[in-house]
Amino acid sequence: MNYLNDLFEVAVYSCAGILLMMLGNFLIDLIIPCSFPEEIKKDNRAVGFVSAGTNIGVGLLLRAAISSPAAEAAEETLLSGMLSSVIYFLAGIAFFMIGYIAIRFLHKQYNLNDEIGKGNTAAGIMVAGIFIGLALTISGVIL
Repeated sequence: MNYLNDLFEVAVYSCAGILLMMLGNFLIDLIIPCSFPEEIKKDNRAVGFVSAGTNIGVGLLLRAAISSPAAEAAEETLLSGMLSSVIYFLAGIAFFMIGYIAIRFLHKQYNLNDEIGKGNTAAGIMVAGIFIGLALTISGVIL
């Protein structure tokens, strides 16, 4: 075993994961029109839950992409592994956004954007659950 090579790959995937989680939060922030950094500073727990759901979801997607049996069988290179991880990330975030928009469309009794902006913890937990559920479903398809 080449431990140095393995440690290098761990470092590369970890850095990529951090960057993709940040990108995921940025993209989700586009469809929920309140500034996540500003709302976190104001102790808006709803935004905290949404961010947590996004990060957990992205982590699940990346884990599935990295550990996919198809990738193992192909003995992919680091570059092709990173590419497949980014592709699954983009697909996952797209479905996060579609899922959120669909839920907003179906639930006309309240406006999720407004509720999250006001700090409604229940709305934040609901959206986090949507993102985690979607990530579990998508990661099941990847694996």
